[in-house]
Amino acid sequence: MSCPDCGGDEAVFAVPEALDEYAPEGSLTIGLCVDCLRVHPSDGRLTEGGVGPLADILPDSEGGAAAALMVGFLDSLALNREAIVECAEYAERNGVDVHLVLDRLEHSVPDPHFDVGRRHSQLEMFL
Repeated sequence: MSCPDCGGDEAVFAVPEALDEYAPEGSLTIGLCVDCLRVHPSDGRLTEGGVGPLADILPDSEGGAAAALMVGFLDSLALNREAIVECAEYAERNGVDVHLVLDRLEHSVPDPHFDVGRRHSQLEMFL
């Protein structure tokens, strides 16, 4: 599946039921673009088995899906704070270190639509 914004590959995750209110357009699956870090509804094949885009950064688990959802909200901390906190806490409860994920994304994603390092610093204040 390709990102509708930039054409990049997407890592596809099943949205955890507990976070379905945060899924774009109520989608059951989401795609996180490996180039621009935008999140979109997806009908693509799930990223599974530790292979595929971002497999070395995000696990193919509910925690990984929660972290992917969180990344989709990072373009506006002020508007999306509740969603960011809920997704980050869910990811952490499911074994994902969101700070490590953001650090790795900052150093591996070629053209994010927001400043990952800056957002990471800002998130540290309220996570």
